[in-house]
Amino acid sequence: MIRFKNIFLFFFFLSTIQVFQAQEIPPIHNFTTEDYGAENQNWSISQAENKYIYVANNKGLLEYNGENWQLYPTPNETILRSVKCIGDKVFTGFYRDFGYWQKNEFGILEFTSIVDAKKIEMLEDEQIWEIVELDGWVLFKSLQKIYIYNLKTGILKIIEADNLIAKIVSLNGFIYFQELGKGLFKIENGEPELISSATVLKENRITEIFLKEEKLFFITQKKGFYFLENSQLKKWTISADKFLEVNTIYSAKLLRDNKMVLGSVSNGIIYLNEKGEIESQINQNLGLANNTVLSIFEDIDSNIWLGLDNGINFLNFKSPFKLFVNKDLFLGTIYTSTLFKGNLYLGTNQGLFYKKYNSNDNFQFVKNTQGQVWSLKIIDNQLFCGHDSGTFLIKENKAELIVNIQGSWDVKKLDDTTLIQGNYDGLYVLKRENNKWSLKNKIDGFENSARYFLLLDNNRIFVNHEYKGVFKLKINKNYSSVLENIKEGTLQKGIHSSLIKHKNEILYASKKGVYKYLKTSNNFVLDTLYSKLIPEKDFITAKLISDPATNKLWSFTKKGLRFLNPGQFSNNPSLDLIPLRNTLFKGASGFENILHLEKKKYLVGATNGYVTLDLSLFTVPKSFTVDITKIYNYELDQPSKNVSLTEKVDFKNEENSIEFFYSVPNFTKSSNILYQHKLEGYNSKWSDFSQSNFVFFENLPFGDYTFKVRASVGGELSENIAEFQFKIEKPWYLSTLLIVIYVILFLLIIYAWHRASKKHYIKQQEKLLDKAQKELELKELESSQKIIKLNNEKLRNDIESKSRELATSTMSIIKKNEFLNTIKKELLEGKMQSIDKVVKIIDKNMTNTDDWKMFQEAFNNADKKFLKKMKAKHPELTPNDLRLCAYLRLNLSSKEIAPLLNISPRSVEVKRYRLRKKMNLGHDENLTNYILEI
Repeated sequence: MIRFKNIFLFFFFLSTIQVFQAQEIPPIHNFTTEDYGAENQNWSISQAENKYIYVANNKGLLEYNGENWQLYPTPNETILRSVKCIGDKVFTGFYRDFGYWQKNEFGILEFTSIVDAKKIEMLEDEQIWEIVELDGWVLFKSLQKIYIYNLKTGILKIIEADNLIAKIVSLNGFIYFQELGKGLFKIENGEPELISSATVLKENRITEIFLKEEKLFFITQKKGFYFLENSQLKKWTISADKFLEVNTIYSAKLLRDNKMVLGSVSNGIIYLNEKGEIESQINQNLGLANNTVLSIFEDIDSNIWLGLDNGINFLNFKSPFKLFVNKDLFLGTIYTSTLFKGNLYLGTNQGLFYKKYNSNDNFQFVKNTQGQVWSLKIIDNQLFCGHDSGTFLIKENKAELIVNIQGSWDVKKLDDTTLIQGNYDGLYVLKRENNKWSLKNKIDGFENSARYFLLLDNNRIFVNHEYKGVFKLKINKNYSSVLENIKEGTLQKGIHSSLIKHKNEILYASKKGVYKYLKTSNNFVLDTLYSKLIPEKDFITAKLISDPATNKLWSFTKKGLRFLNPGQFSNNPSLDLIPLRNTLFKGASGFENILHLEKKKYLVGATNGYVTLDLSLFTVPKSFTVDITKIYNYELDQPSKNVSLTEKVDFKNEENSIEFFYSVPNFTKSSNILYQHKLEGYNSKWSDFSQSNFVFFENLPFGDYTFKVRASVGGELSENIAEFQFKIEKPWYLSTLLIVIYVILFLLIIYAWHRASKKHYIKQQEKLLDKAQKELELKELESSQKIIKLNNEKLRNDIESKSRELATSTMSIIKKNEFLNTIKKELLEGKMQSIDKVVKIIDKNMTNTDDWKMFQEAFNNADKKFLKKMKAKHPELTPNDLRLCAYLRLNLSSKEIAPLLNISPRSVEVKRYRLRKKMNLGHDENLTNYILEI
């Protein structure tokens, strides 16, 4: 019988795993050992007043501020087993020690040991496993003792147990603990009081104690739930008992909404409602990092933290987002979805899948649909599937291929018996005859891909091709050929563009915005309201999705989902934004899809499953604050220094490189946390929003600064602006004393420069005056020289003139004497007595001294002082000698001189000889040259 029971439980266990293998679960954020930089096991979790998360890890205390993890190793290098945040202190317990951590001025935790302060002698191998607080008392529980410490007075009390203390809790103003072998105790007035010695409580280890319906409830590790009623222990029988019978519950937490999360040793967690029914079971196959859950904690924002045997997980069952996860069946990337006859259909790149809606059933594959599904369309209560292989009609979850032409994008109803189908190579017509659909014909004259097409009145069809633009087609009456093909010229074609009909309006969307078709002018115009759905800076796709059931128009951006909601009191729709990381709804670009399921619940296709969105659970982010967590100061070639966060700091001038770290303790990872900063004194404008939670300023100049930072979550700004004031001192060479010295030196230099300049200018002036004087004298000299030159020229001219006169006079005299000599000679030869008187007259004229006087005057004008020089040099010379010298000065020959002296040439030679004698000239000296040189 026992064997049969064990076999039954084994198969039940397998069935429970199967039931929950495919389900919608909240987003799970997994922190690995590489993320938080410590060891695998995490034993306890708590949260401080500033929302920081603290985790007791094998290696020490972990601190998480929403952006970064910080490890504080255990002081004695042992495993940290417990953590509890109380006020501004973080209490921890570990091997043979317990105490509290408190932040210093640098924002770094420092440990104070209560054991050392109170000189407590702990037992060998004693460890503190749990910490609770009540009315200013902190209780540290080991397996053998409970240490009670008063926060104000420091008084310490100790409760010792005979047996192992399994669990301690603080509930409703009382402290309860379990001692194995004895039962459940309550501490009153510092003493334990037994309140139940029921066998179950004595022999089975309690995982958690909580209040429910004003009763004490217990979850045991292996026996399920119990509660005390009128001092009697009773079994709480719930639908989850079958799971609890085959799983060991190591951790548990009653949530604020009275739901429960139970952590097992080997099968992850289960999420129970108030009635004890399992709403979700999440294990390693569905996203947990590990199946052994050592601790569970609910933070201020109702997020659930799991300390695992290998890692830390974070999730929120109240999240408006749920992820479908099934690792046993890979659905592929979802391109389309629909609800039809109670089933949910998913069209993926692997084929078509379905399951009963709102069930935990696994998705089933629709046979013959393997391959790419492009669209699912319900027309006249029939489900059509556009597929790479053609067009299928889905009946009773079976696929019937009705059009065997590859590449069927979409189908639309023309009338009750006619459908238009868009394919890779154009448009096709489908006809229904005898309640069966078949291909009638292709519409000739259009060969482009027709993924997006709209049927208009008067046999018109609009077709969008993302690389070619929008075509306006006019079709003949029987839809067999294109009569007119006009390409729309007012639109900008672009990748991932779309063409849809929303509330009887034709819309074309591209990266440049949304254009609305105007029937009156037969063209498209940019619509500013619709264009808000596709902000260009956040563009990922221009695909718009119209939801006829709610009249919402959806778009997808980098910052989340956007939709236009119909106005409640006017015709103007309102624009709403769902801040959501695009990694959650990341699908095939240009093939994003969203499906309205029920009420305010939607399904969004993703790459490896889908996300459900419940708008009723979506709320505006709560108020939050941003904190400056750390500041590092850097000096060239020196290690970084921690900076005090509590006061204004003055840095030395060489310590002018500063790094700031900041964070928002907002752990909802579905929305991006963006930061914006500015450094007043360095710049006056806020930086652009960024996901980076640190900034580094290098080589700042001296001066006063105020660093400011703020954050944005889901489009909402933080309620505070964190700031830090600091000053960078002037360099030593710019100190006040040195500046005074610089000023004095500067003034002295200016004065010296002034004196030197003045002296220099005086010297320059003197030099200039001297130069001017010299130049003036030079100019005067030049002028005088010019005058002298002119005078010399004049003199030379006069001399030349006088010389010419002298020469003329001399020649005249010579000619006259020659003439007279000739006459004389002729007359003498004629022997005429009557001419004696004439001869005498001629002799008289020839000996007349007037010619000589005239010659002497001309000679003196031409060569002043020559005769005087000759007379002074040779005083013995007679006037006739001087006359001969004058003629020799004129470089006249003896023959020319003879007539002047009225003697023969021979006589001239004699006179020359005598003259040489008087002058004492040597034989080799030339008389004429000597006279010319005087």
